[in-house]
Amino acid sequence: MATPDKVAAVKELADNFRGANAVVITEYRGLSVKQLAELRGKLRGTATYSVAKNTLTLLAAKDAEVDGLNDLFVGPTAIAFVTGDPVEAAKALRDFAKAHDKLVIKGGVLEGKVLSAEDVSKLANLESREVLLAKAAGAMKASLFGAAYLFQAPLSQAARTVDALRVKQEDAA
Repeated sequence: MATPDKVAAVKELADNFRGANAVVITEYRGLSVKQLAELRGKLRGTATYSVAKNTLTLLAAKDAEVDGLNDLFVGPTAIAFVTGDPVEAAKALRDFAKAHDKLVIKGGVLEGKVLSAEDVSKLANLESREVLLAKAAGAMKASLFGAAYLFQAPLSQAARTVDALRVKQEDAA
């Protein structure tokens, strides 16, 4: 029989699944409350980090129509619901896991696609959205500069040729 508390918890978790850009599943066994608070601080602004019962989380994932995570909910599990940039959240989790070996990244979901732990690591190795956009803008600017130079070259060459002819006629006269 479902208690009102459990029903509310499943509803809240399902809403978190629906509202997240990405979800990263971790195992936090052996981390202290202070370390978990530190991790939540590092994720602030990009993700919320929640500890929940596996059975309730599985029900919430099913309710939110998020499939493929059943194997990840074994042992003490915490979920990072990413509402900001998934790359930044993955980097924060990866960096924290390097500093605290007790945090284990199990996998996750990004845009409906199930991610393995290796996929989350690859995501963390990407550059941030702003850096990628700046690189794309720089590449476009460079190609536009090249095109402008290409169009100006015949005009400047023609002007130099006319000037050389003018100088030659002045010398001849």
